[in-house]
Amino acid sequence: MKDPYATLGVARNASAEEIKKAYRKLAKKLHPDVNPGDKKAEERFKDVSAAFEVVGDPKKRALYDEFGEIALRPGFDEEKAQKFREYQRAAAGGGRGGGFGGFEGFSGGGFDPSDLGDLGSMFGDLFSQRRQGAARRRAREPLGGDDVEASIEVDLRDAVLGAEREISIQRPARCPECKGSGAKPGSKPHRCPQCNGSGEVKVAGGLMRATCPRCEGSGEIKDPCPRCGGEGTVLESARLRVKIPPGVETGSRVRLAGQGSPGEHGGETGDLYLRIAVRPHATVRVDGRDLSLDLPITVAEALQGAEVTAPTFEGPIKLKIPPGSQSGRRLRLRGRGLPALRAGATGAPRGDLYVVLQIVLPPDSAAARTAASEMQKLYPPDVRQDVRL
Repeated sequence: MKDPYATLGVARNASAEEIKKAYRKLAKKLHPDVNPGDKKAEERFKDVSAAFEVVGDPKKRALYDEFGEIALRPGFDEEKAQKFREYQRAAAGGGRGGGFGGFEGFSGGGFDPSDLGDLGSMFGDLFSQRRQGAARRRAREPLGGDDVEASIEVDLRDAVLGAEREISIQRPARCPECKGSGAKPGSKPHRCPQCNGSGEVKVAGGLMRATCPRCEGSGEIKDPCPRCGGEGTVLESARLRVKIPPGVETGSRVRLAGQGSPGEHGGETGDLYLRIAVRPHATVRVDGRDLSLDLPITVAEALQGAEVTAPTFEGPIKLKIPPGSQSGRRLRLRGRGLPALRAGATGAPRGDLYVVLQIVLPPDSAAARTAASEMQKLYPPDVRQDVRL
């Protein structure tokens, strides 16, 4: 399996809380419900889940830290593994270094991994895989580029109707000087002194091997490119046309495939994820997928009823006000709110628009006061008689 710490992006000495936090962040980002139909995200989600299953469990984590991935295989016996490691340490101190891990000459004879039953077979298989893995690393297998995140603000109108916007971002790009190799142009790589060109170093008391941190498994050290410092990438400014789908909300992410960091050795370019922030609207309030706005009406329209024009993001519509309407009355316009993101895939209905009536008094004047005096006669003696605390 892949290194669970690297998969989760945490250090080997990370606390349990740090591991849990990293897992939750990645699981939320890569969950299939958030990335429907994205096979790459689905595979990464599986890797993240598998990694957390190991290092999120204190017992499994301790075994992995001590013995590596072999501790996770069926039939692993911790007691036998400890014995095996003791054999290896003793052999490293007094054996002749031949045969399997330097066990010839130990205790007067050769060491046979089959003495440890299935565990010995596991170690034998694993060492064979290591030799094959080192050869593959020397062949420099393609490595996919990292995903990149950026933020973008959109208006509520864009969130309701969708839009196309041009954005400017800073993103990693292949270094033009070294063409992504990370090496100084004209220089030749030399053998890594830490791993002696094998691409691996011993860990866990010599029982296991890990990728060499100095050469990152290539077995070679390069004179770093002066422009990119050996990274193989530099930051570039890019302008992109982005389609904002209807139904986005603050926190939504829009994926732009192949617009992330470049891959290594012919690997695929990563993706760009745009995190959406919807700007507050001056007159429209948002509640989930429902929208609401205040609509001024006259006293006469409230008393007698009327047909008025109400604005929507799709354009103005006619709205009937029932006679006797009070301020605060909500009139529902079905299906005029926010659409559900990926509504075609989920079948979720669009939200509604609620028009909240607000009675507006006429400007103060003698005529208005005379009309108000006449209107006062229509009220009961105490309109506040039912108010209780």
